[in-house]
Amino acid sequence: MAKGTDLKIGLALGSGAARGWAHIGVLRALEEIGIRPDVICGTSIGAAVGAAYLTDQLDELQAWAQKMGWLGMLGIIDLTFRRGGLVAAEKAFGRFDNERSNVLIEDLPFPFATVATDLSTGREIWLRDGPLMSAVLASAAMPGLFPAVRRDHHLLVDGALVNPVPVSLCRALGADVVVAVNLNSELSPLGRPNGRGNGKTVTAKAPEPVVAGGDATSPALSHLTSQISTWLGRKPSRRTQFLADQIDDAQAHKQMPNALEVMAGSIDIMQDRITRSRLAGEPPDVLIAPRLAHIGILEFDRAAEAVEIGHAAASMLRPSIELALRRA
Repeated sequence: MAKGTDLKIGLALGSGAARGWAHIGVLRALEEIGIRPDVICGTSIGAAVGAAYLTDQLDELQAWAQKMGWLGMLGIIDLTFRRGGLVAAEKAFGRFDNERSNVLIEDLPFPFATVATDLSTGREIWLRDGPLMSAVLASAAMPGLFPAVRRDHHLLVDGALVNPVPVSLCRALGADVVVAVNLNSELSPLGRPNGRGNGKTVTAKAPEPVVAGGDATSPALSHLTSQISTWLGRKPSRRTQFLADQIDDAQAHKQMPNALEVMAGSIDIMQDRITRSRLAGEPPDVLIAPRLAHIGILEFDRAAEAVEIGHAAASMLRPSIELALRRA
């Protein structure tokens, strides 16, 4: 809570996979300007970063993310798909399976909740109590990447399918002023100043960094797809050899995207369309929109860059946040 006010400040941390490391920078900037959220809600990677913040593990998360590199990305890959996803969840989150994380949501110092999607019905599920890690894993279960999570007789997947930026959940938990972070704003007109809503929503973006070279595929993703093609090529079957050849051809000519790029691009489009609709009907008081379109949702090795961009975007909005608090 900001000093000198009784208003409850809610922070809605949106989805965005690898772009979610920007949330760390946003939280750092809010602390620097004296803003401590009273309510935190997160979807997907936003749930993971919010949980780390509330369990005093933000430093550890940032250090781990910035040291990951593309080799670290390969270390969490499960090519068998036996557990329902490309990424083995226990490898990705195993580092944070500890006493601080193994707590109940209701025992956290501030109200916290995540959004997940019921795979059977398509319903939006709010996880406001029970085991913290289970709620985070369910909210972050991106289809095709992470396996679904079974919880309370529901099979749950990524909350980004229904509510990528959980403003509504923040208000339901009692927030008077909601600061939201949309990691995918550059794909929509929502990142422009004075976007549609209740007239109080303010948006801003950090200066767009210069990206060297004209190749849209990052070295990390190139290494990843090359490694996958190598593993597939070890198998003598025609099917796996065909898949390896397709990936090699896509990398060589950059004309046709490979399977990972198609999946990532499709998720980007989905999140953009759903976010537009939800924020138009449920606008926050302040919308932080870091410029992250040049970072792919699978480029987890670009954490340092994403953190810096998130910090800059939130720092720029100090006057807007203070104005929203005075207006409320």
